[in-house]
Amino acid sequence: MSGRRKDGVGAEPRALLTHIAKGLVVDHWRRCAVQDAYLAAVAHLPAPEVPSPEMRALILETLHVIDATLRTLPAKTREIFLLSQFDGMAYGDIAQTQRVSLATGKRHMQKALTACLIAYQVHAA
Repeated sequence: MSGRRKDGVGAEPRALLTHIAKGLVVDHWRRCAVQDAYLAAVAHLPAPEVPSPEMRALILETLHVIDATLRTLPAKTREIFLLSQFDGMAYGDIAQTQRVSLATGKRHMQKALTACLIAYQVHAA
């Protein structure tokens, strides 16, 4: 079997570099979007409650790990997690809007939370 990849990316060094560069640009813009969302969320806080620069860096790095982890999950699992954690919806309401049973909704949440916890532990190690 040849060392070439079937998608042709490895066939030419320029194609490989272009592929890597595109991935880096996408990652950069995702990181910027996460950072912008965080800064918008804390912008309304009174000065004494604004996290220190060190804490802000830790929070942003954790958010980047969670964002990367969520992108690896199935769409339904990711959506259920976001509805619960960011929209504050109760499991029963999520199950109803996503047209799944309560038990299925809870399994999706468990999968998402476990994936985030493992990713954070690996990152922190």
